[in-house]
Amino acid sequence: MMPTPYTDHDELLTLNTNELPMFEDALPGVDVQPLFLDPHNGVWVVRALFKPGVVLPKHYHTGDVHFFTVRGRWHYAEYPDQPQTAGSYLYEPGSSIHTLVTPEDNTEVTEGLIVVHGTNVNFDQDGNYVGVMDASSLMQLFDSLVRERGMEPARYISPGAPDYTVRQAAAPAAAAR
Repeated sequence: MMPTPYTDHDELLTLNTNELPMFEDALPGVDVQPLFLDPHNGVWVVRALFKPGVVLPKHYHTGDVHFFTVRGRWHYAEYPDQPQTAGSYLYEPGSSIHTLVTPEDNTEVTEGLIVVHGTNVNFDQDGNYVGVMDASSLMQLFDSLVRERGMEPARYISPGAPDYTVRQAAAPAAAAR
């Protein structure tokens, strides 16, 4: 007997990246397209275009990362002899620390599809904490860019917010005592 789907829906949750806006320079030198942002479970999926010469802040991952390089090339400053090129798939376990670099001599933009579980905790060159990047902060970033740039609201997939299955009746007023 077929199970009854718990989250039945009338259509597929699908996006075509060719039809969605790209948030140019959402981060310095990085154009980003949100695809899935789930602040409740700490999962985010983005398509990112890195311009030549980009160096992201050194960051610590609290969870796993899957990075598929679609085109171009990049490497981690800590692993310069292991460049990632078109067709490369990289798995990063939680607690990884590294600095993403796209070489200045790249002749094209580097494109990646990135699935992140958890948070990037970012540090400056001296190892000082400078902030975090997670699903919630990305949602705020895209909302801010939409307002600043007069864009249409970002369209991405996001699960609903947690809620009670049944609401509790309101308690009687204290005056009734």
